[in-house]
Amino acid sequence: MALKRLLTEFGMGSSLRRQDYTEAASRAVRDALWHNSINLAELYGKEKSEMQITVEVGVQQPDQIDTRTIRTLFPYGQIEVIARKGGLDVPRSDGGKPTVIANVAISVALDVEGTA
Repeated sequence: MALKRLLTEFGMGSSLRRQDYTEAASRAVRDALWHNSINLAELYGKEKSEMQITVEVGVQQPDQIDTRTIRTLFPYGQIEVIARKGGLDVPRSDGGKPTVIANVAISVALDVEGTA
């Protein structure tokens, strides 16, 4: 198997008042995905289901991410979600819950052995 990363996309999302790390991460994924339509699998004569998609999510409290929810945002491919410490919690002057900012990096790889 010659798995090769072919694409990386980046996104940012936020949860303004609810301190919902999964929602901020979901918005970051949508930010990265909804701005493009790249037909990588077809370029290599592969099925979309063969795409290996790695989603790295950075938030201040990575244990608060529901990775199953993030995986459901992808209509195809083999999805791995990795939650890491990162992003930003922005304190609110009114004493409410902080605004959560999530960053994501989505990498797409395919087994390209034997393809031109």
